[in-house]
Amino acid sequence: MQFLAVGEALKRLEMLEPGLLASSFPEVDWKGAMGFRDVIAHQYFDLDAEQVLLICRDALPAVLAAIQALETRCRECL
Repeated sequence: MQFLAVGEALKRLEMLEPGLLASSFPEVDWKGAMGFRDVIAHQYFDLDAEQVLLICRDALPAVLAAIQALETRCRECL
């Protein structure tokens, strides 16, 4: 369920500030992160457990680090 929440939040942030994620953190596959949310939401029974594990191991750390950096940056602006 957390992937759904994060993916939805990323989509909303992209709608509010188009291009912010890609320009701030170009090393992260933001389309893939948002698309993963759609796969989980709409193709739940067709998920490949090995693919989910690879995403968690290989892609999630960069997404998490970018979100944490963005959160820190936002707090500094307040």
